Amino acid sequence: MEELLRWDTELFTWLNSLGSEPWDGFWQIVTLKWTSIPLYAILLYLIYKQYGLKGTAVIAVTAALLITATDQLANLFKYGIQRPRPCQVEELQATIRFAAERCGRYGYFSAHAASSMATAVFTGLLLHRWYRYLPFLLLFWAVLLGYSRIYLGVHYPLDVITGMAVGGILGLLFFKLQLWYRRRTTSAL
Repeated sequence: MEELLRWDTELFTWLNSLGSEPWDGFWQIVTLKWTSIPLYAILLYLIYKQYGLKGTAVIAVTAALLITATDQLANLFKYGIQRPRPCQVEELQATIRFAAERCGRYGYFSAHAASSMATAVFTGLLLHRWYRYLPFLLLFWAVLLGYSRIYLGVHYPLDVITGMAVGGILGLLFFKLQLWYRRRTTSAL
């Protein structure tokens, strides 16, 4: 385990060092949760267009439960494991670029990475039949958002990779849950 954490720190230090001040503003915008609102609005419109009002309502409730689940699970891990974020580690202060507005206490695993990947998988599965390239664009967006956390100095790569894996699994499970519910309610009529 110590070897894995050492490798994770080395990879973090290298990836974080690739940043430069002119790009800091871009990555700060990428990482903001509010920046994704236009994307969510477009996805909601596309879902409404394909699933109608009733289907969209079921999907919206499922998506809200999905995001709540990813955030709460991330918090459970963060406070259960209590791995300090890189920006909190004194030994790294002199070598890393910290470009975020603030630095939380614990980082394992990244809620940003989990939520964005959960959203990408969930909506990508919902809409792939009609929009062939959309799932790939959503996955790219999730990876970009995950990398922003490393760039800004608030998460190690392992925090981000774990968050993406958990988010992907939850996105798939919640997709299946809403599919099961919509089929059950349709067949009951």
